Amino acid sequence: MVAKLQMIYWKGDKFWVGKLLEHPEIMTQGETIEELEENIKDAYMLMAMEDVPERHEIKELDIKV
Repeated sequence: MVAKLQMIYWKGDKFWVGKLLEHPEIMTQGETIEELEENIKDAYMLMAMEDVPERHEIKELDIKV
C-alpha cells in the first residue's frame, strides 16, 4: 500500500519543520529536508498505522460532515 500525503514544511531557526496536511496532528522536524521527510514517514507509520496488521483491506467511505 502506498499512501499519497501532502507535507507542508518550512525552515525554522535550526531545523526544517513539517506536518501532514491530511493529518495535522502529525508534525516533526529534521536537520535537512531529506531527514524531515524520513521523520514524517516514520511519524505517520507510528501514529496512523501502528496497530494495523500487514495483511489488511482498504475501503473508501463517504462521511457527511
